[in-house]
Amino acid sequence: MNTVTEHAAIAAADAQQASTYNASDVTLRARLIEAGILIDTGEDGLYGRSQVFEDVIDRLNHAITLLGADQEAEVLRFPPAMRRHDFEDSEYLKSFPDLAGTIHSFQGNDRGHHRLLEALEKTVSVGEEERTDEWMDQQKPTRLVLTPAACYPIYPTIAKRGALAEDGATVDVFAYCFRHEPSIDPGRMQMFRMREYVRLGSPQQVMDFRQKWIERGSLLVNLLGLPFEIDLANDPFFGRGGKIVADSQRAQQLKFELLIPVATPDRPTACLSFNYHMEHFGEIWKIAQANGELAHTACVGFGMERTTLALFRHHGLDVKAWPAEVRDFLWGDTHSRISAGLEALS
Repeated sequence: MNTVTEHAAIAAADAQQASTYNASDVTLRARLIEAGILIDTGEDGLYGRSQVFEDVIDRLNHAITLLGADQEAEVLRFPPAMRRHDFEDSEYLKSFPDLAGTIHSFQGNDRGHHRLLEALEKTVSVGEEERTDEWMDQQKPTRLVLTPAACYPIYPTIAKRGALAEDGATVDVFAYCFRHEPSIDPGRMQMFRMREYVRLGSPQQVMDFRQKWIERGSLLVNLLGLPFEIDLANDPFFGRGGKIVADSQRAQQLKFELLIPVATPDRPTACLSFNYHMEHFGEIWKIAQANGELAHTACVGFGMERTTLALFRHHGLDVKAWPAEVRDFLWGDTHSRISAGLEALS
């Protein structure tokens, strides 16, 4: 067994024994909407969230904060949009052009506005039938794009400060993200929240960080009473060349995911990811270590909606009926349970 995942895999095997599966993409989604936990907007992968759902998100977010309290991370928060210039530099479009979301706006004159309204009138006149996008001919790209991952604004921000300190840097970031992949699977939302801890420094510093968070992520999901497994993974790189990149990512063991059955038992959902980027972002933004060498980076990403959906999937739609240990953890003395878990890992 790979030493990076040894402790987590053992914990996963114990948790896996307790799992039972009886839901599908459609039925879980339907049950959540019928219960008012998710609000159907008419677009696959775009949902409103109820107070109950948001309360669980808040409790989960608090637990993650306690889990990383000793990391002395700089807390940064960004809006769900980023500067197009930085997005272009990130090379995201090389790997995931199909997932990117750009922001367009009307920037014309009165004549252009008139053409827009004419086209819009034709569009809405069809009612609920399939509509054209003719009115969008009057829209032009802005200087913004939708943020694809919470960590993306971090790298240009850190780069502007100059070389890292001797012990590198750790950042805590939380943001709404967008990926264009409409699906009836409620775990595959187009707009979702991602909580991340990002580490910048030497290869050893960031690899130690990733190992630590594989163990801590496993601890969290165990405390949530959820079945899981950790597996080697790759990102969904685009096109024929994407398979080569994906195979290389797996061969170098750059990405691991914590998988929980959410909508279907045979396709568990990646709820946490543990990523080692090597010097990729350091090279793009010229982020230097204290010794002048390119910084390496790693991150742990918590899928907030996905983990919350997993809780509803395995513990039921009535949070008051969830197992006592899970309720005590989320709505009780979260701090002491996290502290005890971390002490057991040390």
